[in-house]
Amino acid sequence: MSVKQLFDLTGKTAIVTGGGRGLGEQISEGFAEAGANLVLCSRKKDACEAVALRLKEEYKIETLALECDVTNPEDINQVVTKAKEMFGSIDILVNNSGATWGAPSLEMPLEAWQKVMNVNTTGTFLMAQAVGKEMVEQKSGKIINISSVAGLGGVDPRFMDTVGYNASKGALITLTKDLAVKWGPYGVNVNAIAPGFFPTKMSKGVLEQGGDYILDRTPLNRFGSEEDLKGAALFLASKASDYVTGDILTVDGGMHAHA
Repeated sequence: MSVKQLFDLTGKTAIVTGGGRGLGEQISEGFAEAGANLVLCSRKKDACEAVALRLKEEYKIETLALECDVTNPEDINQVVTKAKEMFGSIDILVNNSGATWGAPSLEMPLEAWQKVMNVNTTGTFLMAQAVGKEMVEQKSGKIINISSVAGLGGVDPRFMDTVGYNASKGALITLTKDLAVKWGPYGVNVNAIAPGFFPTKMSKGVLEQGGDYILDRTPLNRFGSEEDLKGAALFLASKASDYVTGDILTVDGGMHAHA
């Protein structure tokens, strides 16, 4: 099999949560370029519809935009049902929907903690569970959970005082490894990407407050670009990664390696 074939997603179907903006949009575009049909879903259906229409016209693929709150099992089941009805199978899932909340750890409101954990950790599990049932039954599938460098360890509060977010992204790393062990025998690969700092709506406040601090600790001395996640996500979604599961691919310009 040629390298081009290893990375080809023609005829595959991918669900991307939070696919209407930011990192989800970038990943979706990479999949579309590789030939995948797309199901984009988030609480903001309008944003998903706009991206879905653009990618359909630009890359001549089929797309579907749906409203979905990943903390709501009914919404998730509807996405899975409609995706199967339209495309027949679900080959790839990217759990990208996320929430954050900034507050000192001694003052973090319980309500805020629960919201972040529910979206980032519980929502990812519920979506993985629903799609995982389909993938286990068909004996194939690729699941990619979007964690964060903030989930790899403690984070300096001077630039990112987000204890709930950090804890939730750390939980995703263990969830990824555990599901990889449990579902590997059924031909399902479960991996995660831990992005560094990309200019998105969610990261705007962090970059404004601690951008210099971040760059000083990033060996490549820049933030992530609109292209930097495409290759990593495509690798984990394609046949190129058939022997990779339970792994955390860190895409952060080397920040995690900084002493």
